[in-house]
Amino acid sequence: MSGTVDFEVWLQQVPGAVKRSPLWQTQYYRWALYLFDLVWSDSEKLLQDPRGRDVARQMVRSSGSLCANVEEAYGRGIGSADGLRVLRIALGEARELQGWYVRARHLLGNEVMEHRLPIIERVIVMLSRSINAHPARRKP
Repeated sequence: MSGTVDFEVWLQQVPGAVKRSPLWQTQYYRWALYLFDLVWSDSEKLLQDPRGRDVARQMVRSSGSLCANVEEAYGRGIGSADGLRVLRIALGEARELQGWYVRARHLLGNEVMEHRLPIIERVIVMLSRSINAHPARRKP
């Protein structure tokens, strides 16, 4: 994957087994996986500069953890209090990734930033809405 692959093009590259998972029905999971692939691509550029190496590691870790926590929340029961707790961790990872992109802007450039930050914001908004509407939030 190179540079800024369009989301619709990326969707065609996702393995069928992933698309058949019930978790695939959640928009925030699709966008989180897409974001991970973009981070993977961006890390190639960051790794070329000594200053970007640690940033690349953090970005891969944050984006990978974002996906993993969404997967874990689903596995723990998306409607459960524990699922809600893990979704909040995923939200924190998305916010952390947003910060790492801001810090990486000197190496990645404006074009990448203008593409990535709105995607991260989209994931943050979707996760926030899901958390706010979560059944476990309404229990005393």
